Parts: sequence; structure tokens; C-alpha cells
Amino acid sequence: MRFGPEVLQNLALAASREWLLTDGLGGYASSTPVGLNTRRYHGLLVMATRPPLARMVLLSRIDETLVVGDERIELATSVYPGAVYPRGFESTVGFSLDPLPSLTWERSGRTLTRSVARVHGAPATVLVYAYEGPGPALLELRPLVAFRDHHALHHENAVLDPSAGRDGPDVVLRPYSAAPELRLRVAEGEFEADPRWYRRCVYERERERGYDFEEDLFSHGVFRVTLYPGEVATLLAWAGPIPEGAEAVELMAAERRRLRGAAAGSDFLAELRRIADAFVVRQGDAGRNVIAGYPWQGVSGRDAMIALPGLCLATRRYAEAREILAEQAQHVNGGMIPSLFPDAGGSPEYDAADAALWLVLAVKRYLDATGDRDFVRETLQGAVFAVLDGCRRGTRHGIRMTPEALLTQGEGGRPLTWMDSRAGEQAVTPRTGEAVELQALWYNALLIGADLAGRAGDARRSAEWSRLANLACESFQRAFWSEDLGFLADVVSGGTRDFSLRPNQLFAIGLPHGLLPREKAVRVLEAVKRNLLTPAGLRSLAASDPAYRGRHDGERQTRDAARHQGSVWPWLMGVYFDALIRIHGEEGKREAREWLHGFEGHLEEAGLGLIGELFDGDPPHRAGGAIALASSAAELLRIAAGLSGKPILTR
Repeated sequence: MRFGPEVLQNLALAASREWLLTDGLGGYASSTPVGLNTRRYHGLLVMATRPPLARMVLLSRIDETLVVGDERIELATSVYPGAVYPRGFESTVGFSLDPLPSLTWERSGRTLTRSVARVHGAPATVLVYAYEGPGPALLELRPLVAFRDHHALHHENAVLDPSAGRDGPDVVLRPYSAAPELRLRVAEGEFEADPRWYRRCVYERERERGYDFEEDLFSHGVFRVTLYPGEVATLLAWAGPIPEGAEAVELMAAERRRLRGAAAGSDFLAELRRIADAFVVRQGDAGRNVIAGYPWQGVSGRDAMIALPGLCLATRRYAEAREILAEQAQHVNGGMIPSLFPDAGGSPEYDAADAALWLVLAVKRYLDATGDRDFVRETLQGAVFAVLDGCRRGTRHGIRMTPEALLTQGEGGRPLTWMDSRAGEQAVTPRTGEAVELQALWYNALLIGADLAGRAGDARRSAEWSRLANLACESFQRAFWSEDLGFLADVVSGGTRDFSLRPNQLFAIGLPHGLLPREKAVRVLEAVKRNLLTPAGLRSLAASDPAYRGRHDGERQTRDAARHQGSVWPWLMGVYFDALIRIHGEEGKREAREWLHGFEGHLEEAGLGLIGELFDGDPPHRAGGAIALASSAAELLRIAAGLSGKPILTR
């Protein structure tokens, strides 16, 4: 992926794109191609202080200056109220993501290329600067730090310690006693203490989103290193002691090899595989989990279980799949798994009616992919049984089985399904009652549980769950189907049926065990295709509905009002293609390949080489939300891998 000056020197275009590197611990580095930070979440070293959570922006950015004689060439780009200064973007001539982000400046016949890498498995970032020119030049590197939670902003204060310590070749920064120390090492460089505040840095994306958007950053001083043509300068930033023998150039080369190895090839399937690598992270001292999305999302049971088949099974990362499943299974409580592991620590939250059902489905898909019945029996079977027993008896938030064997949920307006946005205190899509996708997940969970119980010799449970599944199927068709409309209700509650045309009904025909006969399934699929399908994914509501919102922008309440009222979601294409291929076979596969090919262009928009959370419902379907979503990448990867005819081999 490459951009030239036609994009880079147009600041609006350059600032609309973002790159992301991750470290496998929940930390990351992210910015725009020209190095202008437009979000509070942008930074060169964002560290997970309690992996994979409690992330802090330590190193926000580096301001680079090339000095040749009396000429100072400012290469950084910053925005302050009413001004862009410095204007380094005007000297940019090239950016590439291959797979690491590299930016090239050219001025007065001299070029400087900066490449960035996160060190996998460590809270560290490497920057390498390659210089070419007719003679030597002095490179000045001024680090700007924030040392704050990545959701917050930093402001000038009297508590910050402006001193910079020295430990051999390292400059040691610890502006706040409770924060981690940051060590900076510039090979062959000299450091001059020059403490100063950089006040009112503007983050334009935050302004657009209706949040506070100005931050004060602090610089302890400046590094200087003389470069001759063909030489490189390196900066190694590490939260904590730098391991003995750590060499910046070698660390960058190792990460480049790792990422290229995770995405062998140059097709869309290889790109999806590389994207998937960003989401599987370590959890604590042992175990694995899934980051739901970058830059602001954390660890969610629902997202982890939706994403696991694509992230780990389609790529044969079976060991990681086992660790993730075991991590979720050990948290089953009252038939539920956590909807969220709080960033600040403490007890996990249980606020999702569907998350545990996605766990049951992930267990089946793991078993189908691996045949590993011993692991399922010893580690996961008890969790599956607990989920089914808990839902049948009734658990938190009114989640319980009805006499008709359907699954109902909701109390006090609490949103418990994936369409969970609120505008202020008001639920935008209230779905209390029997939501259609919950019935599909519940029906599948009953049949999966019955199969596991039968193989375990538990004939009583197996027979009972099979009976309940049959009753649920009969009840579902009576309660949800409309012969006149030719599709399913989205929610049934207290004798009322909501026939808003939404994509959730696809789960009734796309999951492994379908709830509808073929002729009805065909009608559902056609209604969804005709009203909801776009080149970016599926609309969350038909454009003909009076409640439809075609743009996801503005302040938070405005965005939340549109989030599930027309916004397009790529992750839903997984179940759409499952249904399409089941019903139409080879023709469905052809349509899936064509759609995926058309989607490739989105990798050069918004999150570069990434698949984001959602898009506008209206053309041209502008990207919004998080720049990288685990379920989006995983579901497209799962489908693409299936269409390739074989799983994608990995390390």
C-alpha cells in the first residue's frame, strides 16, 4: 500500500487515513501517514499496563527536524488552534505500509525516511530513520510525552517531573511517580535537556466526535545525531529496562519478518490474515483473549466468541483458540460469560444475553475444525452445560426460557443484544423480549449441547435438550414468520411483533442448524439482499424505514442514534454468506467472491490495511467507528478461507 504527494500533501486526505501496529499485549502504535495525531488514542507507544487492558499513551509523537548549515527543515506536522505548525506534510513525497509504516520527506535534494515498528510481546517501539543527500545533516528528534490513560487527555500541571535521568546510553523519563518509566535510546546520539510544554495540541477526530480535543504534551529535551548519506539513525522507546542486546534495527527487521510471515502472499486473503494477527493478545501471565477493536475497545466475551473461528480456526491457530476458549469458559457464571472485562480492573460485567450462546457455537466450530474431543470434554463441556442450564432456569436481567422454549430477555430498558447502543439514557433499538438472533443461537446451542451430552453418556440431558430444540423450532416459526411480508420479525414481545427489516434474521438461516424450511429461507435471504446489502456490508435497518439514519457522524448522541438504525456492519457478511452459500451453492460462492473482491478497496480508506467497525448506510458508505474491529476482520477471513478451499496455513 503506497501513497504519493497527491495524498500526503493534501492534509485533509492524509489525516483521514490511519495506520495501526500492535504488540500482542493489548498495546499499540497508531497515527496518520504524515505523523499528525488526530485522536487522543494516537501515539507511538501506547502500553497495556495490565495486559491486555489499562492502556496508557506514553510517547505521543516525535518532532523531527533536519538541520543543514543554517537551514532548519521542520518535518513534523502539528495542529494548534487556528494554525498548522510545523507543516512537514508539505515536504512528504511517499508513504508505504509494507507491512510497517514508512514515511519519506524530501527537501533541498535530501530525503529522510522514517519507519516504525512495535516490538511483539514487549512494551516497546522502534523508529529507524534512513538518510540520503549530497552531504551530512544533523537530525534532531524531540520526543513529546503524555503519560495518561488512552481515553483521557493530558494538561499542563505542576506535578509533572521535568527532569530526565541517565542510565548508560538511555534517557530515563518518569514524569509521574505512579506511571511506568520510559527509556529512550538513540544510537550515537546526544541528548540535551530542554524541558518545555507544547500547549493545546488539537485532535480533529475528537472535535468531530463531540469530545474534548485539546491536549498539552511535554518534552524533556532533544536528541541530536549526525547522519551521512546512506546512514540510519534509530530511536528505541521502551517502557521499563531495555533488555541487554536489544538492537533497534534487528528488532524492526524481526517484526517485519513476523508480519510478512503472518500474511504470506499478496492477495486479499493474505491481508485478512495479517489483520487478524492484531487481535489475539495475551491475558495476564498466562492465557489468551481477543481485543474487540482498536483503538478504544477492550475485551468482550461476545466479540471474542464471534471472532474466534475466523481469527484462530480459519488460520489453524488451534493452541491460541484453546487458550481463548478456556479463558472464557472459566468465567461462566449463572449461564453467562462476561460482556466486558473493565479497563480499570475489578469484576467482569455480565450484560449480554447472547455472549454465552456464541461460546457454545464457538465450541462446535472448534470441534468441527480440530476433532479435539478430549479438550472439549475436559475443559469446555461443563461450561456448555452450565450455559444451557442457566438460560433454562433463568439468570440475570430477565434472561430465561419461556414455556414455548424460546429465549426471552431484558429488564429496565437494559440493552442486552449486540444492537446495544443508547442515545443518552434512551435505548435506540429497544429489543426486550424474544430477539430473533437469540432464538437462532439458543436453538443451535440446544442441539450442540444435546450432541455433547449424548457423546458423554448423559442420555437424560441429551433427550431433554433435543425435545426443547424441536419445541423452540415450532414456536419460532409460529411467532416470527410473516407470510405476507416474507421475512421474520426482529423482536417478539408481549404479543407484539416488530417487523423492522433488519439483518438479525439471517442467523435463523445461516447458523449451522437452520430454523426455517428452504422456501422461507429463500424469501428471507432475498428480502435482506434487496433491502440491506451494500458494497461495505449489511445495513442495520432498511433505508425505507422511517427510523433509518443514513450517516453515522457528529457528536456521540447523534452517532449512537444512527449506529443500529441504518449503519452498515461488515461482520454481518459472515452469516449472510453462510446463508447465501447454503441456499445457492456454487452461485452463492461466486457472489461471495465478487463481493469480497469489491470490498478490497476499503483497505486503503480510514484504517489502512484494516477492516473497521461500520460504514454509513448511505453511499459512498464512509467508514466510521473503530478503525479495526475483530469481528469484521474475523468473519470476512472465515468466509474467504472457506472459499479458498482450504484453511490458511500459519506459523
